[in-house]
Amino acid sequence: MKPLTADRVKLGFIGLGSMGSRIAQRLLDHGYQLAVYDLNIRQAEAIAARGGIVAKTLLELAGTADVILSCLTNDAAVISVYTGSEGVFAEAKAGTVVLEMSTISPETSRELHRVGAQRGIEVLDVAISGSTPAAEQGILTLLAGGNREPFTAAEPIFQTIAKQYFLLGDSGSGTAMKLVVNTLLGVGMQAIAEAVVLGEKAGLDRERLLEVLSKTAVVAPAHVGKLARVAANDYSPQFPLRLMNKDFELILKAAAQTHISMPATEAAFYVNSEELSGNNEKDFSAVLRRMEEAAGIEAVP
Repeated sequence: MKPLTADRVKLGFIGLGSMGSRIAQRLLDHGYQLAVYDLNIRQAEAIAARGGIVAKTLLELAGTADVILSCLTNDAAVISVYTGSEGVFAEAKAGTVVLEMSTISPETSRELHRVGAQRGIEVLDVAISGSTPAAEQGILTLLAGGNREPFTAAEPIFQTIAKQYFLLGDSGSGTAMKLVVNTLLGVGMQAIAEAVVLGEKAGLDRERLLEVLSKTAVVAPAHVGKLARVAANDYSPQFPLRLMNKDFELILKAAAQTHISMPATEAAFYVNSEELSGNNEKDFSAVLRRMEEAAGIEAVP
């Protein structure tokens, strides 16, 4: 399989939310021909205004693209987009490569791979690790599962949007690794929230506490930027609570299927769910504010 470079292939992109729109824009900026589709026509038109082409239907997009990328909300959305008489697989030609980038269950990833293979379509699960700023800068980490040949061919695309990318194994391995990564992301945020509240109740200045904590080796890079935003009580969504909540559900479902206990993850999921019930458009770091409120600590303006 030849490298999937901008001069060789036409791309189709499905799902232009916070992450998808930024990835699509980088592909356009690096010379790829790009057709886009989203249920929200305004999001598709915004990309078209910067050089893309709006596909009116999934069938139209699938019929013209050599490589199809998708970044969708959940398993149900992915299944709906790819299967059925109006889905991508109904029209995509043999030899098409699919880079499915949603955070979904490994079972759904494997099913897409199986159905695609029956039609001569190569499907890779290419889960994304990184924030929306990382997507804008093209420094995401990509976690892939599937066959090596299309993974190698897709490297020019990966290099456009990511700092690093890894093939973890067979289909479903990329999404399985994403669940591993997001376990640490979600549980780590809850651990930080509890530690910060402990420090505040011990009399430490909140702003100084957060500043110094961000300079220690125990805080992961993914959490460092959160601390500066937390210091300003800025919980606007970079990674929304509702998506972290969905990922917790996927993680705990996978744990149940493999009969392993994840008590810390269950506890973090509980706090995340409690905060989600109040406002689902906050960032997942808002669990820190919830722990402060539970401890009777008032927000600093």
